[in-house]
Amino acid sequence: MNIIDNDLLSIQEARILAENACEAQKKLATFSQKKLDEIVECMAEEVEKYARELAMMSCDETDYGKWQDKYIKNRFVCKHLRESLKEMCCVGIICENREKKTMDIGVPMGVIVALCPATSPVSTTIYKAMIAIKAGNAIIFSPHPRAKNTIAKALDIMISAAERCGLPEGALSYLHLVTLGGTNELLNHNATSLIINTGVPSMIKSIKNSGKPVIYGGNGNGPAFIERTADIGQAVRDIISSKTFDYGIVSAAEQSVVVDRCIAAEVKLEFQNNGAHFLTEEEAQKLWPLFSRADSSIDPEMIGKSAQELAKRAGFCVPDGVTVLISEQKNIYHSNSHSKEKLCPVLDYYVENDWMHACEKCIELLISERNGHTLVIHSNDEDVIRQFALKKPVARVLVNTPATFGSMGATTSLFPAMTLGSGSAGVGITTDNVSPMNLIYIRKVGYSVRKAEEFTNGEITGKKYSINNTEQHSMFKLEDLEMLQRILKNTLGGF
Repeated sequence: MNIIDNDLLSIQEARILAENACEAQKKLATFSQKKLDEIVECMAEEVEKYARELAMMSCDETDYGKWQDKYIKNRFVCKHLRESLKEMCCVGIICENREKKTMDIGVPMGVIVALCPATSPVSTTIYKAMIAIKAGNAIIFSPHPRAKNTIAKALDIMISAAERCGLPEGALSYLHLVTLGGTNELLNHNATSLIINTGVPSMIKSIKNSGKPVIYGGNGNGPAFIERTADIGQAVRDIISSKTFDYGIVSAAEQSVVVDRCIAAEVKLEFQNNGAHFLTEEEAQKLWPLFSRADSSIDPEMIGKSAQELAKRAGFCVPDGVTVLISEQKNIYHSNSHSKEKLCPVLDYYVENDWMHACEKCIELLISERNGHTLVIHSNDEDVIRQFALKKPVARVLVNTPATFGSMGATTSLFPAMTLGSGSAGVGITTDNVSPMNLIYIRKVGYSVRKAEEFTNGEITGKKYSINNTEQHSMFKLEDLEMLQRILKNTLGGF
């Protein structure tokens, strides 16, 4: 009797992939930016031909979202991201200041391990592959089990195109036999330099245990505040277009709406006129229990479903024209699923007396999910906007734009990204819209601009250090400079 241990086979495959990627990256590190750009261009051009097919395939495999919207995301990374990458310089001399005689050298991180979500498997995979190779890194994917066939097909297309264009074999690869043991082997392998985890919170503990730096694009409970000076009609249309896109599956999409009381009636009517259905108390009581599992996590089978499908599962009906379900709330209860991230077209709705109370409500919503990565404010009062930007524990604040599209850089000038850093939640090393610049380190080069004697004598150009009197124009105290002078003279005297 033959017993196949898939976990052991996956671990062995992970080791081979990591070792091959390490060798391939050494070759890749010698490539010029021009050559790397050629490879990325080949990848994007080829996979774009399959953008529609892959969108449909991902919906069939995962049962998440709308393929038409996934097709838009796939084309977004193939076109808009591709254009944004063209002018970027990530490796070699990326900055030079001849006046100050300094240079910045971009150096690839090395081997990257990438975890991709089942919610946006194709666009996220294309995006990560492109930014990794652009920055001269090798990258290994551990596909999400729910989307492994779709992710594998997308990667096979890009690998074939990239290697025809000169990418070293093994520089772009993926785990074919996906198990937890194999993924953990990739995370912990000595060759791994960086981990990018997009939307796989179940792996956070394992990643932390690996001791490797991580970029985490995670969950959030992003609120949208409609302030009294806002263009109400536009604000409502923005929120609905954002929350219905791919059936609300984008984690940056609005999870709740906070409204200034003096415009609350007008806002509610505008929502209703644009396809929103406000739940009755009875409907809410039927819907919310479907979201939570025993461990308080959101049931994945509720993700990326239409408003009609969600209502049907809860045991009530809504008209075909309904696009969003809205639940009116007064307080935030951390034990209830309505206070958590909902990756479907369902919104909480809060009314506050003024922008200061709304500010506190938004903070409470953000910290209920360890600080969300995105907040939206709809307002024409610049002072209020700035107060929100200054005081919110969040990675990005968007103004007068749909959260889904603004966060990814479609309707804003933010970098076009499918991984939105959630460093504000205490997980990950950045809050950026992750770009190739997050996948390199900067080697600093500084030429001599003054002699050591000038420093030790307190005569550095541009700053006046007076060693022999009390006049000082720096942060150093006189006694600190005297001590530093003695140390440097003793040190220099040893050469």
